[in-house]
Amino acid sequence: MSKENNKNNNQAKEIQTTEQKNLFRALPSMDLVLERCEVNLSELSLPFLLTRTLLKEYIGLFLDQIRRDIVIGKIQDKASLSLEVLMPNLLGFVYKKAKPHFRRVVNATGVVIHTNLGRSLLAESATKAVLEASSYYSNLEFDLNSGERGSRYNHVTELLQKLSGAESALVVNNNAAAVLLVIDTLCKGREVIVSRGELVEIGGSFRIPEVIERSGCILKEVGATNCSHLYDFERAISPETAAILKVHTSNFRIIGFTEQPSLNELAKLAHKHDLPLIKDLGSGSLFDFSEVGLQILADEPTVQQVVDADADIVTFSGDKVLGGPQAGIIVGKEKYIAQIRKNPLNRALRIDKMTLAALEATLRLYTDKKLAREQIPTLAMLTAEPELLKEKAYNLAQMLRSELNSSFNINCVGGSSRVGGGAFPEKDLPTTLVRIESDKFSADKIKKLLLEADTPIVGRIEKEAFCLDPRTLLESEYAFILGALKGILG
Repeated sequence: MSKENNKNNNQAKEIQTTEQKNLFRALPSMDLVLERCEVNLSELSLPFLLTRTLLKEYIGLFLDQIRRDIVIGKIQDKASLSLEVLMPNLLGFVYKKAKPHFRRVVNATGVVIHTNLGRSLLAESATKAVLEASSYYSNLEFDLNSGERGSRYNHVTELLQKLSGAESALVVNNNAAAVLLVIDTLCKGREVIVSRGELVEIGGSFRIPEVIERSGCILKEVGATNCSHLYDFERAISPETAAILKVHTSNFRIIGFTEQPSLNELAKLAHKHDLPLIKDLGSGSLFDFSEVGLQILADEPTVQQVVDADADIVTFSGDKVLGGPQAGIIVGKEKYIAQIRKNPLNRALRIDKMTLAALEATLRLYTDKKLAREQIPTLAMLTAEPELLKEKAYNLAQMLRSELNSSFNINCVGGSSRVGGGAFPEKDLPTTLVRIESDKFSADKIKKLLLEADTPIVGRIEKEAFCLDPRTLLESEYAFILGALKGILG
């Protein structure tokens, strides 16, 4: 922009007509607006905290916008500046600004472990444990028997040993951290052998080759993208080899002409050369879905099966198929876990008290598989019977139709849900969808408006219609959906 243009713009800002000056004078004072706003907001019973400091800031922003509208000629009438006229728009502005950024949403997508929506929901016993751990002092690192300092890891080690069959266990703040810590401890400065078909990216640009490099290790790729043979691994072993790493390709599949050696074969090869076999299981599960007849999810190895195959170290996530809090769980041979535990990097990656409390409560449920399936939301959603989902869908559709009359065209259709979280990428779970259409609003418009609700509704669009999947819906959330749809109608 030229200097002349800048000069003209500055002059324009400085020049105010008599009418504009009168309009500025007509604006109610901050004190008056603040007082009236506080009275109105107290009657609304806001579901979130709004301090007087923040309220004053938001009112200032609103009044600044009014002043800009006066300058550009958008407001030319004194009557429109009365407090009574301004108040409805002001309250709406304040409410929108004051809403917490981190908020609850309704997951109607049918993606059970939805990474963008927070992954797994915690069991009720886990949420209670988190509340207690965060509200009171605890024995986080205090041994109640000796009265001396203890270890935070002791709270879950025994449970993980019992449930996985491993000799020992350690937990950190997520599975990426677990992989990094294991490789940094056992392989730093030496070679790690990995199949080319397993050099995966698990999301967020977290790539196995880069993790190996960041750990100060040397990646040694073997085989081809689709096929790696046992002899490929054996040929790659040298005096510089520190470990064999087996990465579970949980977020994609290579199909057709493929071959990979079994875990048992790799374990025997590794141990023949006195090397550890490290298995990054990714999602990880302590629940055998074949036991409840869910064969579609039974081809993924459980943590117990990987430990039984003689892997020395196994890493997996706490907040995916396990259905607990975000955590990186490491189970395996004590001689390796002991080394990992002593790594100074462990301090930077350690798990916090609230996560530990939630994880312990979740693991306790796994000591009774029936209880785990009933009370861990992720397991309950994944194993929900199709007939139950159909009943939920029809009940929701009927409730919406009766309350909304003919404002929307609502019906039920067959569909599919997804596991999510990078687990079982090619598996579709049968469900019944509630399909919502409108002559007035497009599917995209309905989706957008539902995201603007006080409790946003996140669904999906299929065949040009907005759809709700009951698999990931709690029945208590039906009221939020109804309220949001009524809000669209005004």
